[in-house]
Amino acid sequence: MTKHTGSSMHRVPSAGAVEHGYPQGHLGHLTEHEEQAFVEFKTLLEEKGLYKPGNPPSHDDPTLLRFLRARKFVPEDAYVQFSETEKFRNANQVEILYDTIDIDSFETTRKLYPRFTGRRDKRGIPIYVFQIRHLDSHAVAKYEKSTETTYSRAKTDGKTQPKLLQLFALYEHLTRFVQPLSSECTDRPHPSTPITLSTNIVDISHVSLRMFWNLKSHMQAASQLATAHYPETLDRIFIIGAPMFFSTVWGWIKRWFDPVTVSKIFILQEHDVLPVLTTFMDIKNIPKAYGGELDWDFFDEPAWDDEVKRICQFENGYTTLPQGPVYWKPIDDGKRLECIAVGTKKGVDRRERVCTITRAYPPKSAEDTLVSTTEGEESFGTPTEKPIINAEVPTANIAALSISDGK
Repeated sequence: MTKHTGSSMHRVPSAGAVEHGYPQGHLGHLTEHEEQAFVEFKTLLEEKGLYKPGNPPSHDDPTLLRFLRARKFVPEDAYVQFSETEKFRNANQVEILYDTIDIDSFETTRKLYPRFTGRRDKRGIPIYVFQIRHLDSHAVAKYEKSTETTYSRAKTDGKTQPKLLQLFALYEHLTRFVQPLSSECTDRPHPSTPITLSTNIVDISHVSLRMFWNLKSHMQAASQLATAHYPETLDRIFIIGAPMFFSTVWGWIKRWFDPVTVSKIFILQEHDVLPVLTTFMDIKNIPKAYGGELDWDFFDEPAWDDEVKRICQFENGYTTLPQGPVYWKPIDDGKRLECIAVGTKKGVDRRERVCTITRAYPPKSAEDTLVSTTEGEESFGTPTEKPIINAEVPTANIAALSISDGK
């Protein structure tokens, strides 16, 4: 990674954190120690009744490995975090939430948090953009009021706020749809290594100090839940348009995160935005608002790139990937994936096949679901695999889907 120095760009200090860039620590790129830890972790989960191997397994390897990376490859520590996440998911019926969430409610939630551009960075990692200025008091109040009504058939633990549970549907979308789709795109380095990260542009221009302060409690609660239950899905955060007072705001925000997460955050001055972004992304995949060539604005639907269009074989009248909750499910013994559109519209369930993808690197056998250091032997999740997103999704946690890395 290119390191920029000088006053033009301030990289938030990481307090000595050790960084390991993608694909280190990911499937196909594990050290002997990491491979052994992964085997021990899966064995421990199986003994505790939290994991069942098979074809498909109860949880996919990329999901399990995120928890192990978050806990620095200590199986016992990863087990604690994973078991707590399973309890949370069961208590709040997260999968029923995703399957039955009202599509309009889902789309309303998307407008308040980081949005997928439909493009990927130079390593194939999906690019999200988050414009904080849309989270004004009126928009947030209207959204929170809407979450008081029934928006899915999931029962909850009665402790987690509805507005945060709807946010979790977006994490499910990241881990169950966007990342598996990105993983099947082979126009990238290490094409057989699953993508479990996201790259995030966080635009904080036109945001007042009062607005930051009003969002503080929500941001903190969302960050804590996301860090706990959606670890290791963030690669880099680029903060753009920081006002003069942001150093004060950053002083209390950064205390919410561990040093490794902080080391992934870049605060860019205006004249450094394009030079730094083009280090990580092709200019054709950078929105015009930030100096690139992509004709995409914050409220637009994803601008799907040519590789996505190439690999998707549409069915049932679909010609593009739809709005609302969708996920990928292995079929034909894992040789293909089918995209299933779910959710409800005016109380009517939607469950339709949108398209299929012929996998470039299908699992060779059931045994290949065990850890492998050979590329091309990974498996993905099914709707019952409970893929879990991470607390680092789009952006400087300045609102929820953000800067936590689950460590």
